[in-house]
Amino acid sequence: MTEDRWVTASAPGKFVVLGEHSVVYGKPALVLATDRRITCSVRRSQRNSLNGEALDLWRQPHFQYLTRDMGYCLDFLTTSEIPSGSGMGSSAALSAALALAIRTERGEFPTELSLVEEAYGAELHAQGNGSPMDASACVHGGGIAVNIPEEKDELWTIRRGERTWKVSDIKTPDLSFVIGNTGIKAPTGPQVEKVRRYTKKSGFATDIIEEMGMLTMEGYKALKSGNKELLGRLMTQDHKLLSILGVSCKELNKLVYAALPYSYGAKLTGSGGGGCMVALTDEPDKVADIIRSRGGTPFIMKSGSEGARMEVGVAKGSPMEIPMI
Repeated sequence: MTEDRWVTASAPGKFVVLGEHSVVYGKPALVLATDRRITCSVRRSQRNSLNGEALDLWRQPHFQYLTRDMGYCLDFLTTSEIPSGSGMGSSAALSAALALAIRTERGEFPTELSLVEEAYGAELHAQGNGSPMDASACVHGGGIAVNIPEEKDELWTIRRGERTWKVSDIKTPDLSFVIGNTGIKAPTGPQVEKVRRYTKKSGFATDIIEEMGMLTMEGYKALKSGNKELLGRLMTQDHKLLSILGVSCKELNKLVYAALPYSYGAKLTGSGGGGCMVALTDEPDKVADIIRSRGGTPFIMKSGSEGARMEVGVAKGSPMEIPMI
């Protein structure tokens, strides 16, 4: 019998300042939550449905994983302010919001760590590889650092096989970023696999991963001290390294280099192949106009957005497009 009680939760997207791809290999990363969110509502039902349509869990691995130990069906309503396949963490935000809504509906009181484990598990189930970076950022919000040895404000440590990720909270200064979406949807899994194959056959690619790790450590110090000039230069350098790894594209490069004259630095953010770039700037409106003039869709971002949280009411708005895997 269908129940009328909806339980609603939301989670923010994220963007990577430094360290995407190399974090998969245990290297450092710096990530900030966005002020754009995914909202999910759940209630018990006679059948599984998503936004009013029958839901085949075998075709939606995130939903399948997060409902793996349930003995009843659910209606799901999902809305999103985060474009799918853009590198802004739509998949992790969906997983985090779903995990919080589902666990709360069951009468549980999940901790941040348990939500990260659930969201990361859903990501692995869908993609086959990756780090807990996105899940941590979408659950915790604000800013996080991954594998920064000297960072003392540790949130949790997650281990998978031989790899370990120490996730810490970082207090970031007030910074302005502009994200530019190319409009090209690029699933995360194939990009991660491309880099994995490259590192397996080439010591040069492994050296690039090491260099990205050292660069991120420098970026961490610049971020903590508010040195925007240095952080920007490191972001631009990181984009060049990501391009060498083969995960950029001409559309991303066009937006990155168009933004540079009015920015401290710019780079792709996320897994690449399309999706988004990000620029650190004191002139966000001008950079947004330039990105728009080059065919991109700009989003002006501030640091410090809240993490996964419960909401009052039911998810409303246009149904989200389920993230690509």
